[in-house]
This record gives sequence, C-alpha cells and structure tokens, in this order.
Amino acid sequence: MPKTKFIFVTGGVTSSLGKGIISSSIAKLLVSRGFSVTIQKLDPYINIDPGTLNPYEHGECFVTDDGAETDLDLGHYERFTNVPTSQANNITTGVVYQSVISKERKGEFLGETVQVIPHITDEIKYRIKLLANRENLDFLITEIGGTVGDIESLPFIEAVRQMRWELGNSCVVVHLTLVPFLAAAGELKTKPTQHSVKLLQEQGVQPDIIVCRTEKNLNEGIRNKIALFCNVSPSSVIECIDAESIYDVPILMKKENLDLEILRKVDIKTDGEPDLDDWKRFLHTLKNPSRSVKVGLIGKYVELKDAYKSINESFIHAGVANACNVEVRLIQSEYLDESNVEEKLKDLDGILVAPGFGERGIEGKITAIRYAREKSIPFFGICLGMQCAVIEFGRHVLGYKGAHSTEFDRVTPFPVIDMMEEQKKISGLGGTMRLGAYPCYLQQGSQVEKIFGAQNISERHRHRYEFNNEYKEAYSNAGMMPVGLNVKDDLVEIIELKNHPWFIGVQFHPEYRSTVAKPHPLFVSFVKAAVEHATRKK
Repeated sequence: MPKTKFIFVTGGVTSSLGKGIISSSIAKLLVSRGFSVTIQKLDPYINIDPGTLNPYEHGECFVTDDGAETDLDLGHYERFTNVPTSQANNITTGVVYQSVISKERKGEFLGETVQVIPHITDEIKYRIKLLANRENLDFLITEIGGTVGDIESLPFIEAVRQMRWELGNSCVVVHLTLVPFLAAAGELKTKPTQHSVKLLQEQGVQPDIIVCRTEKNLNEGIRNKIALFCNVSPSSVIECIDAESIYDVPILMKKENLDLEILRKVDIKTDGEPDLDDWKRFLHTLKNPSRSVKVGLIGKYVELKDAYKSINESFIHAGVANACNVEVRLIQSEYLDESNVEEKLKDLDGILVAPGFGERGIEGKITAIRYAREKSIPFFGICLGMQCAVIEFGRHVLGYKGAHSTEFDRVTPFPVIDMMEEQKKISGLGGTMRLGAYPCYLQQGSQVEKIFGAQNISERHRHRYEFNNEYKEAYSNAGMMPVGLNVKDDLVEIIELKNHPWFIGVQFHPEYRSTVAKPHPLFVSFVKAAVEHATRKK
C-alpha cells in the first residue's frame, strides 16, 4: 500500500456509546484481512495523562510498554488486535497545548501570534501523522474522545476537517451515534442521530459511515431515512445492536460489512473474508463453558465498572483458556474485617487482591489475604495486593507487630514495604513512578517459572514502593520466597508461598498484557488453580 489510510471515529448524542469497542472491532477486522493497523485515542481533557486522575473520574489507567499512563480504551485496542500500543497512541489536549506553549517559549514560531488555528490543529495533525509514519501502517484509526458538540473537542474535530480536505479518499470518518427505542411509542427514533450528524456537519465534517447503537434491529425504512437526512448511502448506515459481550462486536460488524464499506471508501479492493476462526472459537468457548468458578476481587473501587477493567477482561481470557466461566465477585475491602471475612469469602474458589493507591481498605485486603493463606485458597496479589501479602505474612507469621508499608505508616517498626531511594527525591506525582516494561528473572524450579515456561520475562509496572530487601532472608526462611527478581536494580518482583496450592504476588500488572489471542499465563494458571480448588471442595 503506497500510504497510510486514516480512519477517524467520532461519537454523538451521548458518551459511553462504545467508540473504543467500535474502533477496536474495525481494527480487528482489518488485521484479520492482513493489514497493519494501530489505534490512537485523542482525549479532550487538559490533564497531560490519566495517571493522576482518580478512578472515580476516569476508570482504570492503562500502562504501555514504554511507560505511558493512558486511557483505558488502549487496553481494548491491545486485547482485540494483539498489537502493543505506546505513548504516541494516546494524546490529550494537555499534551498538545504543553508542546505548543513549549515551542512558543523557545521562539520556534518566530514571533507569530500563537492561535488554535493553525498552531494547535497543526500539532494535532503532526502527532496523528507521526504515529502513522513511525509504524509504517496500512491504517491508523483515531478515536476522538467525548461527544461532538463538546467545546473541549472542537480543535480535534477541526483537525479532522483539515485532514479530510488534505487527504481526500485516504481518509474516512465513522460517526457512532444512538438510535433510541421509545417504549411508550414503540418506535426507534432517528432524530438524535440526525441532530448529531448536523452538529458534526456544522463543524465542517461530513461523516462517511454512520454506526447506530440500538437495542432493536434497524429496518430498511429506518436505514434509508438516516441515509437521506445524513447524506450517506444506505450501505453506510451500520447497525450496532446491543451485544451479549464486547467480543461479539467484531462479528456483528462483519455481518454489517463495516470493513468492506471502509475499504470501498478508500478505494481498496480485497478478495476473500477476514480470518476470524480463532475469534469465533474463543466466542464459542466463552458462551459454552464446561464449568464455573467463583473468584473474589478484593478492592476499594468495586462499585466502579471500569476501575478494574483489565483484570476483569483477563479473567474472561483465562476462563476461556480453561473452558471455564469465571464468576468475579466484587468485594469492597473497606468493609471487610475479622468479624465477617468467613461469611463473605467462604464459598470462593480463588481470591485476587487488586492494585491501587491510598490507605483506605488496606486492612480489609490484609484480612482477606490471611484468610486465603490459612484456608489454602488460591491467592493472587497484584502490585499493592502483593505488598499487602508481604505485610500480612510479616505480621502473622514472622511476628512483626505493626509491620506495614511506609506509604501508609512512615514510623512503622517493620517497614517491609518501602520506597526506592531514587523515588524519595521526587516531589511531583505525574509520570514519576516505575512505569512500563521491566525485565524479571524467574528462579529456576519455582512455580512461576513453570507457569511462564521461561526464566526471563518482561512485565509492565505502575508503582513507587517496593519489597524491602532488608527482610528478604527472613521471609525466605519462613517460606515466602522471592522468586522473581529485577536483577539490575535488585528488586523483588514476585513472591510465592511454599506449602500452599497457589499463592503468588506480583509487583507488576499482568492484566495489561492479557489479550484474546494470548491470555496471560498467570491468570490462566490462577483460574486453573481455582478450578482444582472447586473440585476438591466437592
């Protein structure tokens, strides 16, 4: 292909329609046809990245190999396509303005008055094209966050308008909108879609394809009406009906010929069908499991649907790998203590203690870990979950009364979790943690070495505090083994417990690496252990 084709995905009427899933589904279909594709997210908020945002504000923060703290949609991109993303795949208004202002301060604009047009829009276009050129892509899909009409997204929409003019038929705009069903009238209503498209047109952008989120099937009359009033052909009106699983969406979009419609718009002729056999097998097993297990996810953001998005999706991948339905029970750690732990956890087949920041709910996590350890229930600790396992073991096995992390107790007599020396010198927050992929050496003969089938691995991190090496020997002698090490910095990355069916804590975030095509081995092994535990209980 002589040059990259650009696909822009916008949204209208309301947020949370699923632009990220549509973008990922388009990418999956194109990748399955043999094209090289990546997806980029343009976020209208002024934060540099979501790294300092509360999960209540923005859900999960996803981390890439190169250490970028990004929007959770990048997780969907990777899970669908199995293609890693990077810093360049997530651009915020904050990043754009920071770059332009920095250039202005250096005198790079030679005294010009710096304005939204052309300087901000030029920066946006530059960052879009930079990713396309760097990756030598067939297609770059760019999802624009927010909703058409939001004042924050206007510069991004203007950049799309300019690129459409510059690129001609190398550019396609897919607009995701809502066709609601009014039960009282018994009708689907197209007016919200018409208004959404009209608003986009007022900003100079005519969508090429309209994808309609709906809970009822669109009949031919509805499609023709939308086509007539929105200046598209009927074949460019795509139904996206509510699905049982997000993993159904690529199949639904294939049935609607969305990929063929895009290829037609950019004048690419293709023969044959996308290779979706593996995807269909995944879906079949997902919907027809041979057994079921109950896993408790212990955290402090359990009321938030997107706070543990990657963990929940990793359980889906690992469940399919085990032909098993994983029922994830969300348990609020803040309200878990010795008086109710038995009642809340007794019927679980596995316990995962989630990552996070802050002191709220810590004691509940420690209580859950002690229960898992003493009752021989499979336990998986991720990041803070691993640190809580170290604290629990110190207090109740080693007899370190008051053992804690210095994140929560700076004067603890036993700082079994402490901050790295280089981190102690940092006063800011954004982007200052140990972020991105780091190597880890697995001890020969350890359980994790058998799980990974290798001694050298690489995993993604997002944390500041570490296992305190002053206590390494004491823990090893008592049976909590440091079996995964960052050799270069002498950091403990993985602990596992002797004489326990499955008790593993990891300092990194394995959930960021799990995809449909490659479920993460730790999640697969943990679910397998949960299945074995459920079998033993019978």
